[in-house]
Amino acid sequence: MVRPARRADVAAVSAIDAEITGLPKLEHWLELHSRQRRSAAVAGGLFLVAVAAEEPGRVVGFIVGEIRAWEFGSAPCGWVYALSVASGWRLRGVGETLLAAIGAQFRAAGIRKMRTMVARDNLLPMRFFRGEGMMAGPYIQLEKDLE
Repeated sequence: MVRPARRADVAAVSAIDAEITGLPKLEHWLELHSRQRRSAAVAGGLFLVAVAAEEPGRVVGFIVGEIRAWEFGSAPCGWVYALSVASGWRLRGVGETLLAAIGAQFRAAGIRKMRTMVARDNLLPMRFFRGEGMMAGPYIQLEKDLE
């Protein structure tokens, strides 16, 4: 089951993220949840969790996104900027369900394009998103070291 994240879910979200990244950052997730809740009605911020059907209340994955518009000339689109599934719950359709849920919410808001960014050498998310039909878009990310 997918539902909007609650403040009580944030510790589980942080634990899933730390399992994958190796970086515990509870404060980041608390702030992001607070910001997404404030912007949900106005700017289309979304923070969803997947909970285990057999263990109601157990968060096994999450997705965070937002509707953004007119940056660098881009028409309004849905951005996915975090998607993670607990390692013991992968290959069970949790990620696909989360991506479909946020996609449905974007479509309900009139959005017809969904975007994300993936590091070129991070094969797990690259394969996942490509398997879900996402491909390179019309923009190229550029960066510069500021040191």
